Amino acid sequence: MAKTDQLAIKTVNKVEEIASKANGKSPGAGPRDAHGKNGKNGKNSFKPDAGGKPESIARKLYASVAAIAAGIVARKVVEKIWVKVTGKTPPDDPHKLEVPWAEAVGWSVASGVFVGIARLAATRKAAGTWQRVSEQPPVTSSPRDL
Repeated sequence: MAKTDQLAIKTVNKVEEIASKANGKSPGAGPRDAHGKNGKNGKNSFKPDAGGKPESIARKLYASVAAIAAGIVARKVVEKIWVKVTGKTPPDDPHKLEVPWAEAVGWSVASGVFVGIARLAATRKAAGTWQRVSEQPPVTSSPRDL
């Protein structure tokens, strides 16, 4: 089983546990086994939701964590590429007047495109993993909706 699938299962179990404590109910159908199925009857306890339920919260949390992690890693990578290409460190704040226009625009475009693509890829991968683990079709949404 892929590490992303294991992470999704752990995330779902933890969110259901937290949600059940918050509303005083027992968690969904219990913890999932290695294949994302609950241990009680071997069937998946996920049902389509309208948002706000543990399944929806877990899906959004999982996609958000993936997008944030991808953004952080992508930013570090693009900073290293910038240093290799330009020989200078990237501007801390491209809005400052001391930063030349070409450098400010170049850094903004490079970091924005690279980080945006990384977040998109991570969110799509998270949706695919979620679908495999929960057998629930991924909800298409913008990262701003997460």
